[in-house]
Amino acid sequence: MAPRPRTVSDEDLINATMRVMSRLGPVKLTLAEVAKEAGVTAATLVQRFGSKRAMMLKISSDAAGSADACFAMVRAAHPRSPLAAIYAAATAMTEHMGTPEELANSLAFLQIDISDPDFHAHTLEMSKKHVAGYRALLKDAIAAGELEPHDTLRMARAINAIAGGSLIAWAIFREGTAERWVRRDVETLLAPYRP
Repeated sequence: MAPRPRTVSDEDLINATMRVMSRLGPVKLTLAEVAKEAGVTAATLVQRFGSKRAMMLKISSDAAGSADACFAMVRAAHPRSPLAAIYAAATAMTEHMGTPEELANSLAFLQIDISDPDFHAHTLEMSKKHVAGYRALLKDAIAAGELEPHDTLRMARAINAIAGGSLIAWAIFREGTAERWVRRDVETLLAPYRP
C-alpha cells in the first residue's frame, strides 16, 4: 500500500512554525501550537521533523541557505543602482518584524543561535554570506560611481552590524517604521563615501 500523499508541505509547516515563533518566541513555541497553526496534528510534525529542536534547526539551516538568494533578489530589483540594492538588503529583515514584540521573540531565537553550536554553525554561515553579499554590492557601487573607494570588507561588516543593531534601536525608540529607521542609519554610515 502506497503512503498517502502529503496535504501540507514541509515549507507550509516551516512557515507556520515561523509565524508561531514570531508570536510566542522559541521558548514558548510548542509542537501543539505549530500544529494548530498549520492545521495538522503534532504527530505529523514529529513524523516530518522528529522534534521541536530539529524543526528549529531546519529553519536555521534554510535561513542560511537562502542568504545568497536574498542578495540576488535585491540585485534584480535594483539593476541600475547597487547602492539602492544595499539599502534594500539592509532593510530586508524589517519585512518580518511587524512589532517590537516580534523582534523580541526573534532576539530570543538569536540567543539560541549564538549559544548552541549546531545553530551557531548556520548563523555563522548566514552572517558570512551577508558580509560577502554587502561587499560585492559595495564594490559594484564603487564601480558605478555611487560610492568613493574604501575598504569594502570593513564596510560590509559595519553595514551588517548596523542593520541588526538599528532594528533593535527602532524597537526601543518606536519612532516611525522599522524600514525607515534602519535605512536612515545605513545612509548615515555611507554618507561620507558618497561622491
